[in-house]
Amino acid sequence: MTSSPARPRTGAVSTVSVASAPCPVVVLDADGSIAELNDAAGALLPAARLGQPLSSPAWLAAADRTRPVPVSGEVGDRSFSAQPSLLADGRTVWWLLDETAYRSTAAELAAERGRTRFLTEASTALLASLNLERCMEVTARLATEHLADAALVISPAAARTLPVVVCDHRRELHRSTVSEAPDSVPGLAEALRGFPPVPSRWIDPATAPDWLVPAGFGEVGSLVITPLPGLGVPAGALVLLRRAQQDAFSEAEESLAGLFAARAGAAMSAARLYAEQNSISDTLMRELLPPTLRQTEGVEFAGGYRASRDTERVGGDFYDVHPPGEDSPETLVVLGDVAGKGLEAAVLTGKIRNTLHALLPMADDHARMLRLVNNAMRTSHHTRFATLVMASVRREEREVALRLTSAGHPAPLIIRRDGTVEEADTGGTLIGVLPTITSRTARVRLAPGETCLLFTDGVTEARGGPLGDTMFGDQRLKRAAAECAGMPAEAVVERVQMVTSQWIGGGRHDDIAVLAITAPRGAHLSAVDGATRGRYTA
Repeated sequence: MTSSPARPRTGAVSTVSVASAPCPVVVLDADGSIAELNDAAGALLPAARLGQPLSSPAWLAAADRTRPVPVSGEVGDRSFSAQPSLLADGRTVWWLLDETAYRSTAAELAAERGRTRFLTEASTALLASLNLERCMEVTARLATEHLADAALVISPAAARTLPVVVCDHRRELHRSTVSEAPDSVPGLAEALRGFPPVPSRWIDPATAPDWLVPAGFGEVGSLVITPLPGLGVPAGALVLLRRAQQDAFSEAEESLAGLFAARAGAAMSAARLYAEQNSISDTLMRELLPPTLRQTEGVEFAGGYRASRDTERVGGDFYDVHPPGEDSPETLVVLGDVAGKGLEAAVLTGKIRNTLHALLPMADDHARMLRLVNNAMRTSHHTRFATLVMASVRREEREVALRLTSAGHPAPLIIRRDGTVEEADTGGTLIGVLPTITSRTARVRLAPGETCLLFTDGVTEARGGPLGDTMFGDQRLKRAAAECAGMPAEAVVERVQMVTSQWIGGGRHDDIAVLAITAPRGAHLSAVDGATRGRYTA
């Protein structure tokens, strides 16, 4: 019985008004005896008799007669509220209002709000991660907390084993793989293929195999298997288990499970798609990333790359080192800069690198290679241009002989052992614009400990410094290069990158690529490969 502090009405109520009232009305004397009741009240309370105490319903009989307040309760399968009117002679008139429909509607509204709140929270939790395993765990946990005593999320797989995430009745998560055939569970094979769910009343819980029931769960009383719809393809199946002591799943609960499964399936499908795309992207990205350099044919090579944005891995700058082959006895080094930034520029750099790789048999003729690359770029749909510098490298006893050819690119710097920095006498036309190009090749020799530094304009055009917008410039680069005299190739690259980064600070910059070619200072005394750290011969 419930009550509220509302004050009763007072006044006179006639026998006519009681009899003609549209709702059941009971008039009680001060001692609780029934003084009057209309036909509607008599039909509602068949045991009520005039002059006798009201005994049913108990919640109305127990109402305070001295200071009556509204009360409510059940009469059979219907809900009523009783509103009192206190008469001057001490009698109380109770007006019984049928609130069955109202309370049913209010309860359904509250339930619908709860379902909506659960689905909203579930959507938020499921979309918080693009990790497939995490989505499966969240799905199993939410299903156990809100829908069942235990839940299993089963993901389809190309192999014969099925990945399964279980959230048991203790709210503990377990991951496993099941080699059992889905046909061993009624409706599971169909759910994994995306077919509509089988009603739980059609599934005999006793047929559930051991692998489907968590350890210590007990007897299964009700079982729901619903598909997890994905984006074009099924994302898996959701299995809900309820113990024998609990009520079986109702149609409304199965419907809610289907709505939840739709959201979980979409999240799992998005996570799977993201993983697939990320794997494809990584595979393609590996082909666009600059290679790891090492000593080749007795010459030290080192490179460094920094994209224009810290969130990007590739851009328009690139470099490659091609070891000697059957058709070319020299190591070919290429460093270039494609107009633009980001992935679009990186795609074009990939095409240029592939073209140069195909032209390796004619690597002894830089001018010819550059002409062919220029023709290939002009006949493609790209409107971008590029600058290149090529170096053919050969070890000749203790020295390294270079042939350097620039095509619209900054001339390489030659760092001598005494700290002198020279510009290589090479130049030419940029690639991809004019129908014919020109180039000039320089021949350089490096003594032990000397370095040829190749770089892109991302170094010299880097803006920063004390004022924040001053170019790094050629002279600062030459001073930094002079400090690298006698250093190994890796140290030269690290030094140039460090000085450039300090100059830029937190400002914006273009793609930066640096490559060093160094003649080893001598042979290591213990491992004569010219690369091992330690003491060197003169």
